[in-house]
Amino acid sequence: MELRINGVAIPPHAIDRERRFHESSPDPERSARYALAIRQLLLQRACTLGLIGADDAEDEARCDAAIEALCAREAPTPEPTEEECRRHYASHRARYCSGDLVEAAHILFAVTATTPIEAVRRQAEATLKEVCRAPERFADLAAALSNCPSGAQGGNLGQLQRGDTVPEFESAIFDSAQTGVLRELVRTRYGFHIVKVAHRIPGRALDFESVRADIARALKERVQQKAMEQYVRILAAQAQVEGVDLGAATSPLVR
Repeated sequence: MELRINGVAIPPHAIDRERRFHESSPDPERSARYALAIRQLLLQRACTLGLIGADDAEDEARCDAAIEALCAREAPTPEPTEEECRRHYASHRARYCSGDLVEAAHILFAVTATTPIEAVRRQAEATLKEVCRAPERFADLAAALSNCPSGAQGGNLGQLQRGDTVPEFESAIFDSAQTGVLRELVRTRYGFHIVKVAHRIPGRALDFESVRADIARALKERVQQKAMEQYVRILAAQAQVEGVDLGAATSPLVR
């Protein structure tokens, strides 16, 4: 079905181009039509108010600027108050802390497409037993056996936070409170790891002033989204829309 907004047709090639930005949507076609319809509604309103000329419809930068000016004019959003920001901070303290740090070292027994996995596993298990009997030998064994460049530093990986390593390794070092040499091998896409956790440094709460700007921005964006959803519903109710249902009007408004 052809997509038309107040008689203005949106060509199929524009819909196909927009689809690329919605591939993760359950219905990319509908999401693309929805986004283009809303953009056209806003541009038509901006044109009516003299914020953009009809000849500028193909200039994406001018269109974006006109939509931004329209939103500021017809759906203004007040800045959140100090009290609102502090109330949000008090209710969501767990969000506002620095991440935990772990100081770790490892000995990697790498596995590749041509590696005999069981032989590597047996070597790793034998080395783990040796390290557990004599933890002071960890650095020497890392230097002698590890397939990771960190072996030259005794396997030392420095301080790590979540996101620094692959998920399997991250889970092993962060999802328990154990320190010292971990009693089980850690299997990752790279191979088998003997892991030593030297220190754990708990995350600390961030003070309000250091996160106030982030909180204010998040609160404003939330209110702005609701205001724009309501504004678009009003525009859609007054428009002739063909080829898409704008009844819900709860998706992000402009890409």
